[in-house]
Amino acid sequence: MKDVLERLGIKEFNLGAYNGEWIGNADDSQTLKVETPVDGSHIAKVYQASAEDYDAVIIAAHEKFKQWRMFPAPKRGEIVRQIGEELRKYKSDLGKLVSYEMGKIISEGEGEVQEMIDIADFAVGLSRQLYGLSMHSERPLHRMYEQWHPLGVVGVISAFNFPVAVWAWNAMIALVCGDTCVWKPSSTTPLTGIATMNIVDNVLKRNSWEGILGLVIGSGSVIGERMINDKRVPLISATGSTPMGYKVNNAVAKRMGRAILELGGNNAIIAMPDANIDMLVRGVLFAAVGTAGQRCTSLRRLIVHESIVEGVITRLLNAYKSISIGNPLDANTLMGPLADTNAVNVMMNALDKIREQGGDILFGGHRIDKPGYYVEPTIVRATKDLPMVQEETFAPILYIISFKDIDEAMEIHNSVPQGLSSAIFTTNMLSAEKFLSHEGSDCGIANVNIGTSGAEIGGAFGGEKETGGGREAGSDSWKQYMRRQTCTINYGSELPLAQGVKFDIE
Repeated sequence: MKDVLERLGIKEFNLGAYNGEWIGNADDSQTLKVETPVDGSHIAKVYQASAEDYDAVIIAAHEKFKQWRMFPAPKRGEIVRQIGEELRKYKSDLGKLVSYEMGKIISEGEGEVQEMIDIADFAVGLSRQLYGLSMHSERPLHRMYEQWHPLGVVGVISAFNFPVAVWAWNAMIALVCGDTCVWKPSSTTPLTGIATMNIVDNVLKRNSWEGILGLVIGSGSVIGERMINDKRVPLISATGSTPMGYKVNNAVAKRMGRAILELGGNNAIIAMPDANIDMLVRGVLFAAVGTAGQRCTSLRRLIVHESIVEGVITRLLNAYKSISIGNPLDANTLMGPLADTNAVNVMMNALDKIREQGGDILFGGHRIDKPGYYVEPTIVRATKDLPMVQEETFAPILYIISFKDIDEAMEIHNSVPQGLSSAIFTTNMLSAEKFLSHEGSDCGIANVNIGTSGAEIGGAFGGEKETGGGREAGSDSWKQYMRRQTCTINYGSELPLAQGVKFDIE
């Protein structure tokens, strides 16, 4: 990995704030030590930004915004296009760093960088499609329409499990909308943030647009608190746990700001008796085991019709036995480590509670005794009343729950407080349509005959209930990064009022 780190500009000691140039104190007094979950070894150190460093980044972004918003949107799209091209050059290296620092397997690491490239491509096209509507006025000789203006500085708080893609979802859209962007990456995965800024720095300097993208690495108590309470940042896009989301939402709402929240997921697949079992097993495996269960869209609950549940369990047990667990940089590995020791402890504590509550652990349930943070993916036979089923455990724990009919399946499915991703496996059109209907899935994402993970950037991504209600990436998510303005023009010589109101002066 040494040559990869060098090509990405990662040193033994790295500054943690970027506003067009790297700033901060080059000393060891306030550093973050970064380890790899692959084997627990040291990678590098990062200086954590101070409140003064944060202000310097925000000031630069705010001042640059005044110029950037006046740059035509298609030309903003051209800068984003160049960023996408630069990311293509570094896809392999950045993908390896994602895997090395976060722990997801190499195909997922490179896939995450591909998401960055895809959203850049999407944003380039979007830069010529920031449409407003034209409406008919009830008043004669009046024209009414809406237009969209940039917001300002967008603050992005990302999580460790997607250390670069979620930033790109926000930053590429924000840029073409005319906003600037300041990023606070997870303290678990700061090196991918630094590497990304090194890559985009090539484009920004070449085009004299330094400062439209910024980075601030630091603790939540210093940098996070300052960002969510900062009136200079009109929009906060935050990815993380539901408790974190409540805190962010309350702080941003208190100052009348905007928030895009991507929080917890307690995602389920319903398996109907007519499901294609081969497809079901494949879909469950990636959704439940991919990224070691550390996706917000990871499968937590498999709700299976009682007529096929035993056969499905048998198939899954055989499949789980064949999962290769180990170094995520090995192309033959299907499941890498959890993020850190705390993640392992959270999983083990959850399993203790599951046992206490009467859950039947059919497979796995143990830490693997080797350097790094490896665990066994776990299958639990549960009832719909098992209390732990209501909670999201960010680990590869899969609950299997049986049901009698589709109405009971939907009741079980919608009974949890989270509402991100969902799926049904069926070959029956009536079941599929019921799942997608008003009385069906209450999640922001609903799939038929595919798993809960692996959303494409063309659709709006996000969920309901305690998942936060925000939307990122495709469709019309761009509207959250702009302010709407309704305009009416009177091109006549009279001044009629709406609704027929008379207010004449003699």
